[in-house]
Amino acid sequence: MKKSDIIASLILGLIVGIFSIFILKSLGVTIIPLWSLLIILPVLALIGIYIAYLIGKKLIIIFQFAKFAAVGFANTAVDFGILNLLMWATSTYEGSKILLLNSISFLIAVIHSYAWNKFWTFRAGKRGDMTSQFLQFLVVTIIGLLINGSIVYLITTYTAPMFGLSMQLWANIAKVVATVFSLIWNFVGYKFIVFKKKEIKNEPSSNIQKI
Repeated sequence: MKKSDIIASLILGLIVGIFSIFILKSLGVTIIPLWSLLIILPVLALIGIYIAYLIGKKLIIIFQFAKFAAVGFANTAVDFGILNLLMWATSTYEGSKILLLNSISFLIAVIHSYAWNKFWTFRAGKRGDMTSQFLQFLVVTIIGLLINGSIVYLITTYTAPMFGLSMQLWANIAKVVATVFSLIWNFVGYKFIVFKKKEIKNEPSSNIQKI
């Protein structure tokens, strides 16, 4: 495993830890000392990537998918963290205004995701036409944003909080559902539209197998 993979894993774990602390504090959840997440999550991220690297020696796609998943976890933490910050700052948990807040958090998270997936997950930093690649990425992202925002809006606006949950926690549950669907779409789009074509077109066949 490359040194860059080790460093990237630790950084992603730290990002998840930082935003998780804010999210848990805003929800009033304290299961363990929150500062410990800054140690536990980077270590778990490194262990997970290393295990995927070992498995990836026989099944290459596993290592790449593990890196995508690690970026996805960090991206979700950024998305949730910023959304919770905006909801807390504006006291907005439903209605049309939450569409704007969700769009802001989602777009910031998408920029974060693009950088990590391009330069680390798919190693496409120096590959292909940047303008064409970004336009493809933008189209996939906008569709993902529509999917994500629509689900959050519909659940928070047309479904009352269940099981005695607060409006804030209900909004987070809506965000979980929305994130699952948008992540599936983003993976398919990034893997098979944005980055996959560049690998096939610009790299010799001997390098296609490398992650």
